[in-house]
Amino acid sequence: MSTHEELYELPDDSAVLLVRDAMDRTTADLPPLPDLTGPARAQGRRRKARVRFAIGGGALAVAALGVAVATALPADTSGRQVGGTINVAGQPSSSALLPPVHIEPTAGEDSMADLPPAERARQENFQNQAVGVLQDLLPGTVGTVQRTDLHVSQYQGTKDGKAFTIIFRVRPSNADPGIKPCLGVKGQICKTATLPGGIEATAATSPINNGNVTATQVSFHYGRSNVSLTIAPHDASNTSAPVTNDQLLELAKAQPFLDLVKAADANPLQEPQQTIPGG
Repeated sequence: MSTHEELYELPDDSAVLLVRDAMDRTTADLPPLPDLTGPARAQGRRRKARVRFAIGGGALAVAALGVAVATALPADTSGRQVGGTINVAGQPSSSALLPPVHIEPTAGEDSMADLPPAERARQENFQNQAVGVLQDLLPGTVGTVQRTDLHVSQYQGTKDGKAFTIIFRVRPSNADPGIKPCLGVKGQICKTATLPGGIEATAATSPINNGNVTATQVSFHYGRSNVSLTIAPHDASNTSAPVTNDQLLELAKAQPFLDLVKAADANPLQEPQQTIPGG
């Protein structure tokens, strides 16, 4: 593959998981390792792996019209404000009023319940605004969008009894790594588009779970953050992510989405992205 060096430059997990998935399919004929941890633990691992793929390039979601961020807050050494409240004017979405989907953390995994009360409230406020934007901009095939109580970046769309994990990240990064989610994986379909401001975005529909289903992700670099929005498949029914590359690229161009990305870039809700050494 001609993209080996690019894989090590990506500061996220999606590239690694795509390669691992391709390797898994290549070694499918080898005898399986015994399950030493039990089916419940294995299910937890599958969920974490699916979320790690979705975590991709970054992202959180967007809110509408006017974004007002707090200005009387201390800045970090890069000049970015931290800990600010993101307020969005406009009509709240009815789905934002729904209770969060509860997802039990796996052993050793932190959840939003572990956050200090003020930070948890800040993240929940952001999630509610993100839900409104995602509900408006995602196609109806994704269903009703709700936030989850596991991570600020994790949401869920539910349609006809099928739950699709949604990961929306805006993650600080000191430099634009050149997000390249198209890795030459067999069966992967990629498309690029230019967002307002000349930002280059890439959408990729990629086979996962031994190629049985696909996940779809759009990613780009904004300001000082890596951004990504990923829709994962519904594993139980072997249903691929019900969204296309074109639909996610159109969503990424929408001003409400970019407004929330801008606000999250100015007031991060996640730890800075770490570059993988050895590139």
